[in-house]
Amino acid sequence: MKGWLVFALSGWLAWPALGQQERKSRLDQEPGVVYLDATIRKPIELKVIKDAPVFADKEGRHKLGMLLADQTVRLEAMTAQVYRVRGQGAHDGIAGWVGPWAFSSRDPRFVENLKRLYKRQLQVQQLIEDKKLAIGMTMDEVRLSRGEPTRTAVRQTGSGRDGRWEYLEYKDVKNYATVRDFRTGMVYRRLVDVTREIKESTLVDFQNGLVSAIEESKNLKRGSDVRIIVPPVTIGW
Repeated sequence: MKGWLVFALSGWLAWPALGQQERKSRLDQEPGVVYLDATIRKPIELKVIKDAPVFADKEGRHKLGMLLADQTVRLEAMTAQVYRVRGQGAHDGIAGWVGPWAFSSRDPRFVENLKRLYKRQLQVQQLIEDKKLAIGMTMDEVRLSRGEPTRTAVRQTGSGRDGRWEYLEYKDVKNYATVRDFRTGMVYRRLVDVTREIKESTLVDFQNGLVSAIEESKNLKRGSDVRIIVPPVTIGW
């Protein structure tokens, strides 16, 4: 595959709600495994340079068959040591775990960059599981973590699309009035109405599709502990 791909770049289009649920469920399946289709919209393709055994498990205990050389396969998941790919086997399509040695790249830092991608996505998966945010996350990752924003504002600039998402959490407040019973002289409280007030707010600013600033109202008094992660990894081959 020629050219440069930017992995994990979200764009500014919302995923369907069902798609988000399917992707988020993948994050909870197996510790230490990064499922790329959970947080990366554009598929990652690799070139196979030699026939390689394909295993059902990442530990390499149960062999499924052989992955044929001279083809392009899709990277579905990864650990720090092995990749899960989908491609053509000796007799039919095959999907499973394969060692990195079966793939090549014109980018001399290809394996190193994939390791960086793996490390970043592990952090992202944990943030999504904890429903937290970090500077450097993509818009899709913010959606998976916090859901659809309450309010949005997007602007087109010379360098791309910037904007702000706002997440609001409301609480119901009961309003009472003090009333005196003129017949008995007793004073009591009477419910007048119930209003909705903002309990907590989170403001998320984006630049070129990445979180650039986070402001949470509940943290203003005790100081913010906003995390920062590396931006999406760029790999060429």
